Amino acid sequence: MENLMGLLRVHVLRGVNLAVRDVVSSDPYVVIKMGKQKLKTRVVKNNVNPEWNEDLTLSISDSNLPIKLTVYDKDTFSLDDKMGDAEFYITPFLEALKMRLEGLPNGTIVTKIQPSRENCLAEESHIVWTDGKLVQNLFLRLRNVEVGEVKIQLEWIDIPGSRGL
Repeated sequence: MENLMGLLRVHVLRGVNLAVRDVVSSDPYVVIKMGKQKLKTRVVKNNVNPEWNEDLTLSISDSNLPIKLTVYDKDTFSLDDKMGDAEFYITPFLEALKMRLEGLPNGTIVTKIQPSRENCLAEESHIVWTDGKLVQNLFLRLRNVEVGEVKIQLEWIDIPGSRGL
């Protein structure tokens, strides 16, 4: 607990145009890993544009570790098929949090992160002040696969007694 900075809520919203791994569709789910932590969403049956709308919460003690997101196709009689992966860092998000931006108008864009070779962003990512808190929307282009993107949203949760940012 003494190394804990806080919690990161990863809201896994949806997949867009995911790869077909079964005959005509896929049964996708998302696995998020950071360090030794591993979390996963439920499986959405027969859908290459799934809506998970699920919150996964990571404990953050080392903000320099990448967060790895992998999409799999659930199979019954064989190993699950990989449907691509993405990796991102939360450094820009944590830098924005350190600015202590209370009192900004709702919807204020604090930071914009451009897509580059170093990140998996499919489009510009915005860190926005919304309803008294910072959120970051990321549209991640999956790697190691022919098609597919996953939309997620990050939100920070301070924990009383943690070392904080």
